[in-house]
Amino acid sequence: MKTNFYENSKILSFAESLLSKRQTHNCTSALKRKSVEYVNDLLDFLFPHFSERIYYTEEDVIAKLQLLKRNLINLISMLNGDQKKNADKTAEKFIGIIPDIHNKMWSDAEFINSGDPASENIDEVILAYPGFMAIAIYRIAHELYELGLPVIPRVFAEYAHQITGVDIHPGAAIGTPFFIDHATGVVIGETTRIGNNVKIYQGVTLGALSVDKKLSKKKRHPTIEDNVIIYAQAVILGGETIIGSNSVIGGNSWITKSIPPNSVVNNNSQVRVRAAEQLEEPINFSI
Repeated sequence: MKTNFYENSKILSFAESLLSKRQTHNCTSALKRKSVEYVNDLLDFLFPHFSERIYYTEEDVIAKLQLLKRNLINLISMLNGDQKKNADKTAEKFIGIIPDIHNKMWSDAEFINSGDPASENIDEVILAYPGFMAIAIYRIAHELYELGLPVIPRVFAEYAHQITGVDIHPGAAIGTPFFIDHATGVVIGETTRIGNNVKIYQGVTLGALSVDKKLSKKKRHPTIEDNVIIYAQAVILGGETIIGSNSVIGGNSWITKSIPPNSVVNNNSQVRVRAAEQLEEPINFSI
């Protein structure tokens, strides 16, 4: 027996609800796809490693910057709300910041190359290091976040998360240079503050002690001062937690209180060597 959808109250209710949501949360195009295209286009422009196009003159570079501005205006226009009125101003400010973003990215790449014995040259870092890619996209997303642009910086950040395994909220403030080694599993929360010359390894979490929505405007994530190294799987939590400059945080450490400068924090696992006659029988599980 064929179903008549026009007589199905549940389907009709769904259709009404869907149309309402599409009107209320309207984007004039595929915002996520266009955002990803934009950030990749910008990276292609900033690094010849990713691009097939060669820029021969200053005029070529300026023409590309003008195109990036126009494309950003178009991207912002896909948002719902007042941002459309300020699209030109926001895009103008962002294009003016691109030279600073570029300098920071190259500083990050040089820092990674100089600090990783496995790196053969800076080109390898730019092409093949997921930590560098995550930082590069963060640098772009952060500046747009600081300009007050909604949604799009988060889309950039989530794209980086998808391709690198690194989750950096664009609201985090991260100094230069910065190094994420091995990358996968790193989480850096929105109100994190990270100084200069900081190096962190895979699986590090810089998070909050509470996820209460009422704390959304509070500093919830830690501060990492200059010249700190944080090894794999360390967890550092809390908005009042400060890791002092020149400190080393050992792997698997769990920190919820401030650490003074020049500290070394170790998570020492106990190793007990047993004599042969002390060997215990394995536990047998029966189901």
